[in-house]
Amino acid sequence: MAYDYSDLNGMHIDILREIANIGTGNAATSLASMLQRKVDIQVPVVSFLDYQAVTDKLGGPETLMVGMMLTLNDDVSGMMMFLMKEQFAHMVLNGLLGQSFQNFTEVDEMGLSAMQEIGNIMAGSYVNAISQITGLTINISPPDITIDMIGSILSVPAIHFANISDKVIFIEDEFGGETNSDEVSNILLIPDVDSLEKILERLGAGL
Repeated sequence: MAYDYSDLNGMHIDILREIANIGTGNAATSLASMLQRKVDIQVPVVSFLDYQAVTDKLGGPETLMVGMMLTLNDDVSGMMMFLMKEQFAHMVLNGLLGQSFQNFTEVDEMGLSAMQEIGNIMAGSYVNAISQITGLTINISPPDITIDMIGSILSVPAIHFANISDKVIFIEDEFGGETNSDEVSNILLIPDVDSLEKILERLGAGL
């Protein structure tokens, strides 16, 4: 029997939410170590959305963001995207490099490299969470980074995964700490359907 993302139900979303909780905890620990400051986290919000809903949630198709795309391979195949708005990118660059910027046009090669490393570590936190609770081996590619409008960024997975689903697993993380502000980052998790079935089966809740 063939499955697709529309077969996900409330129980499956609860399991994905638990994976996100573990991944967010791992990410906060890594972020705190890199920035050398306390990082608090809120419970991540996990949604099952189509690309248009993701675009709207992130501020509309013309919103500029940092997008990092990574491919998943070995026991799990698919794609992951790590997305940063300006305020999150500013927190990262200010903490790592002491750099401040007014908008993305001021980010230099060193800043891009730093954000790419952050994306790699943050995405790895979620992959490790899935591996920890399923026992599956998952490797990720080095991230491809771009600064572009979110409509353009999301066109890549929309094209590549058009034959699988028009929906993605959308994870919204909110980080805080020593300042009064909160910074939000987002993960798009897009395993192929066989891989998603494998993950859920390992957790006793196959499609």
